[in-house]
This record gives sequence, C-alpha cells and structure tokens, in this order.
Amino acid sequence: MKKLNKILSNSIRALSIDAVQKANSGHPGMPMGMADVSTILFKYFLRFNPKNPSWINRDRFVLSAGHGSMLLYSLLYLTGYKSVKLNDIKNFRKIDSICAGHPEFVENSGIETTTGPLGQGISNAVGFALAEEILKKKIGKDIINHKTYVIAGDGCLMEGISHEAMSLAGHLKLKNLIMLFDNNSISIDGPTSLAVSDNFKKRFESYGWNYIEINGHKENEIFKALKKAQTAKKPSVISCKTKIGYGSPNKSGKASSHGSPLGVEEIELVREELGWSYKPFQIPKNILGIWRKIGKKGEKIEYKWNKTYRKKKSIINKFFKNDFIKSALNEKKKAVKDHKSLASRKSSESMIGSLVKKNNTLIGGSADLAGSNNTKTKYHKIITPGNFNGNYIHYGVREHAMCGIMNGLALHSKFIPYGGTFLIFSDYCKPSIRLAAMMKQQVIYVMTHDSIGLGEDGPTHQPIEQLSGLRSIPNLNVFRPADRLETIECWEHSLKSSKTPSILSLTRQNLNPIRNKYSKNNKCSLGAYEVLRTNKQIKLTILASGSEVNLAIETSHKLAKDKIYSKVISVPCMELFDLQSSRYKNKILNETNLKISIEAGSSDCWRKYVGDSGMTFGIDVFGKSAPFKDIYKHFGLIPSNIVRKLKKVIGK
Repeated sequence: MKKLNKILSNSIRALSIDAVQKANSGHPGMPMGMADVSTILFKYFLRFNPKNPSWINRDRFVLSAGHGSMLLYSLLYLTGYKSVKLNDIKNFRKIDSICAGHPEFVENSGIETTTGPLGQGISNAVGFALAEEILKKKIGKDIINHKTYVIAGDGCLMEGISHEAMSLAGHLKLKNLIMLFDNNSISIDGPTSLAVSDNFKKRFESYGWNYIEINGHKENEIFKALKKAQTAKKPSVISCKTKIGYGSPNKSGKASSHGSPLGVEEIELVREELGWSYKPFQIPKNILGIWRKIGKKGEKIEYKWNKTYRKKKSIINKFFKNDFIKSALNEKKKAVKDHKSLASRKSSESMIGSLVKKNNTLIGGSADLAGSNNTKTKYHKIITPGNFNGNYIHYGVREHAMCGIMNGLALHSKFIPYGGTFLIFSDYCKPSIRLAAMMKQQVIYVMTHDSIGLGEDGPTHQPIEQLSGLRSIPNLNVFRPADRLETIECWEHSLKSSKTPSILSLTRQNLNPIRNKYSKNNKCSLGAYEVLRTNKQIKLTILASGSEVNLAIETSHKLAKDKIYSKVISVPCMELFDLQSSRYKNKILNETNLKISIEAGSSDCWRKYVGDSGMTFGIDVFGKSAPFKDIYKHFGLIPSNIVRKLKKVIGK
C-alpha cells in the first residue's frame, strides 16, 4: 500500500513538473513537496464528488499557497473532474486554459476560490468553515457536516492576513477547519530563516489551535495526523515537514525549485529518482484508474446523503428564500413618511434591520466598529465561540481578514455577507475586495465616515483618494448615496447584484432629503439622475455624490438668484451610470457645455464627465482636524465659494 501511494503521489509530481516545463514558467517545488500529503488527504479523508463539484455538503479544499497551482490541477484531473482535462494541463498558463498560473475560481469546477496573493486562501477557508457551522446549526447536522482543508505555505503564514484570520478562527473554535502547513522552510529568496524565526507551535497554540507536527513524506504520520484532526474540538494545523522539490537530485530543498522550471536534464533525473519511466504527461491507465476510483467514492457518499436531503428539501429551500425587494419598498415608504435629515449610516442601519427581520442569508459583521458603522441591529444574534446560531460576526480589528472571510462565506453557499469599517480602512481591505470582484461574488462592504465630514479625527481618518481607487476596480459597484431614499435604493441594487460586490460609502453627518416621493423604481440603478432644475433653459450641469448633493442643490439655488440656471445630477454610482445607453448619458451630460463636479475627495475620476473645459470641486490634498463644517469651508466646499468661482468663468 505504501508503494502504491507513493506511485500515486509521483503521478502528481510528474504532471506538475511537465506542465511547468512546457509552460516555461511556474512553481514545481511546492506540488512535488506536498504530493504525499495531498494523496493521503484525497484518498482517505476528503469527501468530494467530481460528478457534482457543487454538492453543498462536500469538503472544501483550498490551496492558499496558490503558486503551487499544478498540485490542484493535477488532483482535479486525476480524480475525474470534467473541468480539467489533460489538454488543459498541457496548456498550463496559456490563455483561456482553466489551468491558470494561480487558481482562479470557476463555478462547478472544483476550484473553490481564487488564490495567489498569499494568505488569502487561509481567510477564505475560515469563511468556508464558518459558513458550514452556521448552516449546520440552522439546517441540521444530518444535512451539513463537512470540513474545510487548506494548504498553506511559509509565505502564507508570513502575511498579516493569516494572523488575523487564524486568530479569529481559534477564538470561534472552528473545529471543522484543518490546515496543512507546507513547512518546507524555503521561500523565493532562500531559507525562511532569512526573515522568520517564529515558534510555530507556540504561535498556533496561542491562537487556540491544535498543533500537530509530522514528516510530510511519511504516509503513516500523515494519516494519523489527519485522523486525529477529524475529532478535534478546535481548529487544527498539521505542520508537514516537507522537502520542496522532493525527488529532484540537485534542486530539492533549495529555492531554485520554488519558482522556475526544473529544466529538461533535471526532469530526467527526477524520473530516475522516482522510478517514473513514463513520457511527459503520460499517466498509465492502471494508475489513472486508481485515481478515478478515489474520485468515485464521493458518488456513493452523496447518494446516501441525498436520502436525508430529499426529506428536508422544502425546509432548506425556505431557509434560502429571500424577499429583499419587499423589505426595500417598505423602507422607502417609511423614509418618505418620516422625511427627516439623517446620516446615511443611520439610514443604512434602518434598512439592515428591515432586511434581517425577514431574510436568513444576510450575514453581518464589523471590524470592531459596529456602533459607528451602524451594522448591528436589535434583530441580530451574535455568533460566539462554539455557538453559531446567529447572523452577526464581531470580526475585531481585522479589516483584511474580515473581507477575506466574507469571500469565503459568499463562495460557500448562498450567504450574502456584509461587513463594516471606515472608508479610510478600505486600504486594508483592498486585496480581498479586488478578489471578490474578480470572482464575481456578492459581498457588500458598509464603509462609513466617508469624507472630511467625519471631522475631528483628522487626515489619518479622512478618505481622499479612496473613492477614486475603489472606482478603478473592475466589476465593483461603489455607491455613495445622498439621502435616506438613495441609501435604500443602493442597498436594494446591491442585493440584486448576484455577480458583483458592492461598496456603500456612507456619511457620519446628517443629510437632508433630496427626494420626497415614493416610487417603486430604483433611480440609483441608473447610476446618475436629475434631482433639480432651476429653469427650462440652463447653462450649467452640476454633478455630485453623497453628502455633496445637498451642497450642489444649495449652490444651484444661489446661482438661480443671479439668473444662472442649472440642473443638479446625483451620481450615486459611476459604474452603473457608465453602463447606461449613449442616449441616456448624453441627456445627463451634454445638455450644457459647462459641467462641474462636487465631491469631498479626489477629483480625478470626475474629469471623464466634466471634460477639460469643466471644473472639479474636490480635495486633492490630505484633510484637516476640525469640526466638519469648518473643514468644508477651509477647502472651499461651500456654496458661496463655488458660486464666486463659477461667476468668473461664466462672466457674471
């Protein structure tokens, strides 16, 4: 049996080195080192069904050390996933091959998440494990009872996000989470001792994890460690002491095997060393047959599970059924009736409360700012260590991990996670936000204190360039609502956008209502629309977002007193506006030659609307610490200053 398992492992090694060599790029060392561990995991422990990669009760397998992607592609091909064929592996790192340089999430493929930026997979795995625990509690352990396995390397554990995510996982006692640490002590620059002297045992134990140390090339030790982890009462890490580039006579245990092809001559020596006499990309039928039998085991497991599932199907369907639109329309009616000045963070809080009352799949949280972000309502139940009968997560001061975990929650099933922090701290979140956009995941970020309007906390907390930066990310909707109705509509659109993450950029300060009529139509879905016109004949178009729409309206009225007539356009979402028809965009933008923008942040992204002849009123320097009205005055974002400058341009 030991000999057979080694042969199975060597088939992974062979495919990996051949693919990297043919591509003339890639990372052969990690797949060679972790082949033995992966073989034992897939053969004896991992529950999966290649014929149904989206089976909800499958174990999740996450490759956080995404540079070792050939390990994953080899396993998917060998076990019989239709998504990865031998030809795909031969086209590793070629355009349109599913076998990309780093794993890229493809629905129903076996590739559970996009990894590559080190540490991301760890946070995603925490999200997977958390989602499983929540579903298990709410649907029943006879339906949901799986585990999440994540392979992480030395580099993953250096990244700050790993500390954040593993700390929270330990705190919550996510016993269904098992990490396989590829402890090969090598990074790109050389031995990890160049930069790391961590005591991993103490580190993990301090997080509240089980720590098991093994030789990652000894079948018996791998099996015993995985067996032990199955019944743990807290998350487990198995430190697998491996040799990077295992089987390479001249490059094993060295950085030279990490991120470069081994070379033709060295590959021949590897084949000799491993006793692998087959041609490149050749897997003998008998070996492939054994791998395919491993893949088929899951069919029987799922078949048996389906008997229970069919009995509870109606209950499960009911759990996942949402009516977000009804909640949004009810909130709209309330907003029109109340018609009062309100901070958009408070408007968001009211909307969240309405949503949570009637929908099960919305999972909230905040990075230690629940009271400031207004993300937690009286309708929430807190998820606590070992108790997952809730819908709200206290992430602690862990913005990056929060967003990575939310990606895992979204990927796992039909949960729609939202998480709160200040907009300025989107800088800490951006790598995970970017991946959510890349993976087309419905994740909602509630980011408050969205401008100099937060006041006295000063320039360290006042976002300037953040909106422009976030708006530059493809497939991300950045909403900046101007009042309560817009906030509701931005939430509504976010909940409809199943393939696009959303950012809700919300104010600390109160906003006066800009609309007072009820309508089922969602004007914010247009991205931009007219809110005021002071005359049929106008000379000026004023574009603004969020808190500055009120400022734009004030300015427009002042100009009208001097018979300078204008229209005000609220722009809650540039991304949606850019998707509108040319006719609609022309109607909004090209009625007047002169266009101006007003937004308390970087003006760069407005130039595409106002043109070279237009004017931008924004802030292109860092903020100030003072009461918010004083700061707006300091930067000239007041009606009198804007009117004065416009008169000079217009000639009045």
